Amino acid sequence: MTPQSPKPSCHSVITEQWTPSNEDSDAGRELGYGVITNIINGGIECGKPTPSQVQDRIGFYKRYCDLLQVEYGNGLDCSNQLPFA
Repeated sequence: MTPQSPKPSCHSVITEQWTPSNEDSDAGRELGYGVITNIINGGIECGKPTPSQVQDRIGFYKRYCDLLQVEYGNGLDCSNQLPFA
């Protein structure tokens, strides 16, 4: 729950307390599940075509959203996001 600058905490993204800065917007980072992937594995998985493990993770996310009857939201992957520095 603690941010590691320049990354926000995953908790603040999930609870929609994080607001993308101009720099984040320019880097394609928007509020959504994809930015959580960026926080955790950005240097490995972001800014390139979506790897199969990311697609699998998105599938699990969608499954739980369906079970909880909540919407997926936008920005599910980070293929168009630059990793946090």
